[in-house]
Amino acid sequence: MTPRVDWNTRVGTFTYDQAVLELGPPDKQTKLTNSQTVAEWISHYSTGGTMGVGTGIYGGGIGGGYVIQTAPTYHESHLRLIFDTNNVLAAWSRN
Repeated sequence: MTPRVDWNTRVGTFTYDQAVLELGPPDKQTKLTNSQTVAEWISHYSTGGTMGVGTGIYGGGIGGGYVIQTAPTYHESHLRLIFDTNNVLAAWSRN
C-alpha cells in the first residue's frame, strides 16, 4: 500500500508538472483571473457487495442456506491543488 502524501510539506516546493507526473492529468482544471491554476483529481471507489452463507449435509441431500445481498456503495474523493503563477503548489484540499 502506498503511504498517504503529506501535502502540507509540499506547499511552496511541489510543481504542477510534478503533480501531473505523479497523479496523471487532472480530471478538472481552470485558470483563475489572478493567474493561479486550480486542478482537481477525482478518485472513485466502492465498498460493499454480496455475501453468501450456506449450511447443509450434502451426502444425504439435505441442505439449506441463505444469501445476504448488499448493494455496493460508491464514493468519490477529490484532491484539489492550487498552483501559484509560477506553477508551484500554494494550497490544497481533499474531501
